[in-house]
Amino acid sequence: MPERSSRRRARRAAATLTAVVSVATVALTGGCTTDEGGSAPGAAAPRSPSPSPAFSWDASPASLAAVGDSITRGFDACSILADCPEVSWATGSDASVRSLAVRLLGTSKAATRSSNHAVSGARMAQLPEQMALAAQEKPELVTVMIGANDACRDSVGLMTPVAGFRASFEASMRQLRATAPKAQVYVSSVPDLKRLWSTGRENPLGKQIWKLGICRSMLADADDMGAAAVARRDAVRERVVAYNEVLREVCAQDERCRYDGGAVFDYRFTGKQLSEWDWFHPGRDGQARLAEIAYRHVTAAAPPA
Repeated sequence: MPERSSRRRARRAAATLTAVVSVATVALTGGCTTDEGGSAPGAAAPRSPSPSPAFSWDASPASLAAVGDSITRGFDACSILADCPEVSWATGSDASVRSLAVRLLGTSKAATRSSNHAVSGARMAQLPEQMALAAQEKPELVTVMIGANDACRDSVGLMTPVAGFRASFEASMRQLRATAPKAQVYVSSVPDLKRLWSTGRENPLGKQIWKLGICRSMLADADDMGAAAVARRDAVRERVVAYNEVLREVCAQDERCRYDGGAVFDYRFTGKQLSEWDWFHPGRDGQARLAEIAYRHVTAAAPPA
């Protein structure tokens, strides 16, 4: 019994010593426990990741590449059924137009620091290829004007579906960003084709050219004001409105993209600004107006509301 009592007393003493050591340890380290933020008082606070600097639109880019369709190629602006890129609103050299490139870069630099990859007749499905070519040049600004040919088909039923139009534009932006992630993008709205029909039909020569097959969905039977013809033209206009909404929405998802807010769609082209050959495409004066609109939006402090 005495030995057992001795062993019990030894065990109790050991347990007491362990408890004392534990309490002492807590007391000694109490000044190093973490606060509510998880850091020890007096210790350097953990650094938060530095926020990415906010992107600021550059109103004076030093290089430019244009993609799009016949409007950007200056089609029918100088002669019948032919491109005339020298009067292009985006990259042309014609002094009477003063293209966006000339306004931004000056005449001499515009000749060496701008390029035009637009193709007459191109639809949105062809834009990814054009955008890939433009991206290889690492331009500081890419201009986009395309969509009229998606609505200008032989019939309403052949117009590009809105979903397909969106998918191709999204693919185009991905194509650009894969190679030129910092390029700014100016996106023009598609012109109001119905307004162009309304203005152009006042010219007999223009209507004769239309019979060659230009934008039949809108321009066929130009003087037919029957219910079916009116409904056809309205359907084309509604599709253009839908295309412009796609351009706006997709562009809004990219901080380096700026849409014109519908400025080109809203612009009221007059006979003076249309091609003297087909009274549908912009002539020199119309190209100059497009250049003015683009320059105003590219150099604005903020995009249109």
